[in-house]
Formats: sequence, structure tokens, C-alpha cells
Amino acid sequence: MQTFNDIASLRAEIHRQRLAGQRIAFVPTMGNLHAGHIKLVTEGLRHADRVVSSVFVNPTQFGPGEDFDNYPRTLPRDQEQLSAAGCHYLFAPPVEEMYPGDQAQWAKVVVTDITDRHCGAARPGHFDGVSTVVSKLFNIVKPDLALFGKKDYQQLAVIRRMTTALCFDVDIIGVDTVREANGLAMSSRNGYLSAQEKARAAALYQSLCRAREHILQGQRDYGAISQEAELTLAAAGFEPEYFSVCRQDTLAPATADDRHLVILAAARMGRARLIDNIDFSLS
Repeated sequence: MQTFNDIASLRAEIHRQRLAGQRIAFVPTMGNLHAGHIKLVTEGLRHADRVVSSVFVNPTQFGPGEDFDNYPRTLPRDQEQLSAAGCHYLFAPPVEEMYPGDQAQWAKVVVTDITDRHCGAARPGHFDGVSTVVSKLFNIVKPDLALFGKKDYQQLAVIRRMTTALCFDVDIIGVDTVREANGLAMSSRNGYLSAQEKARAAALYQSLCRAREHILQGQRDYGAISQEAELTLAAAGFEPEYFSVCRQDTLAPATADDRHLVILAAARMGRARLIDNIDFSLS
């Protein structure tokens, strides 16, 4: 695996691969990799000839008081994992390479409406940072396809909307969440949990599964389902942020007539803010 730290050299290598007729897959990450990230790479290998991954802790998607300074940076271990998984190229730029010049001169990509709810409401400006950096990365790599985990369902929806709106010629592939043995979604922030907290955190996915079963059994009072789940999470030691039954396409609150649903949840336990979701369709 080759590692690039500057845009020009990565572009030159990708250009050579394109001239050779190679199909390019892209897996953007913020590093501190786990099995969920590696699954994105292995899926990329199924769809393309060359896989490019990036490790970049993007400052513009962190708000005041969030964990940018303390976010785990584990580049040597990340390189080992990516290489072992068969990744061909790693792009690991410094901040000044991605955001050159004075901050007042930076451009920003804003995706409206779908970013207003859920994590977008709890973390103002977060998705502006996500859409901006992913736009930059798409322009640098120019992949044929890009892979994102479904664990952050809202992020995936935002990127799909942005890709369509800005006419990027990139296929967006959502990959199913990889979970711990107890059902907890794998996340870089799980490292903030103690062993006891990690065991209790399984209640988040359990609550999502229970809510899905209520709906599949015919319950349509989504407000009551959400309220019950939040009470259950609080009893398990969480501080619930939201638990919402939504339409898959717009992430707006679902109605009894909607057939394609996703339940989105976010809650804090100790130092960790955890998100998860479960998507399904009604017959």
C-alpha cells in the first residue's frame, strides 16, 4: 500500500490508474479504524480494481466543546490494518493541505433540509463540515464509487443528497453496520466506554430492535414507541438525545402510510455519544 500526504502526488497516481482502465473505489475515514471500516475496504475490492482510503480528522465537522483535540489518532495502526485488508492507496493529508490559507477564505458546502433534524439539530454545522470535506475528497480522488457505513444513516443520506445535487459522477454504496457480539455498533468512540458501560450500551441496539418489532406487529403510534424507548435507555444508564421513527428517503418523521422506515437513535453514556439505527420496510 502506498501512502500519500499531498494532493498532487495522489492525483498523479490515480490518473495513471485511470489511463490503465482501472476502476477506483474510495473509503473516506477519520482513522482509529475498526472492523466496520475494514468491511468498507473489502466491499470496495468487490466493486473496483483499486481501493483508495483516506485518514483525515476533519476539523470543520467538530463543534465547540467536541472532541477534536482528543479524537484518537492512530495512523501507524491504521496503515497496518488497511494494508492487510488489501487497500492500495492511503491519503493522509495534514490539515493545511485540505484547508489551505486563511480560514476566512475557505469555501463551504451546505446541504439543506435533511441536515436540520437529528444529529444536525444536536450538532449545528456538523454536516456542513462533512459535506465540505467529502466534496473536496471526491474532487481529489474522483472515484467511480465511494463506500460509507450505514451506522451513521443521516450522514449517508446527506452524502447521497449532496452527490446528486452537485452532479458528482460517483456511485454511493451504503454498507451494513458491523456490531460487537452484544449488538453494539462498532464505533471509534466506543473506546471512550469502560467495560461496564460497553456492556450496558447494548441496550441502544436492543431498543431499536424492540421498536422495529412493535411496528412490524402493527403499532403505528410512533411517538409512544419513541417515548417508551427513551425511558428504557434512561433506565439503562443512557442520556437519550433522540429516538425517531423516520422515512428512509427524507429522514422526516414517518406517518402511518409510510412503508420504508428507519429508526434513528442517539444517546450519551459516560464520555461517549453513540448513534445507531435500524432500517426496514413494511409489506
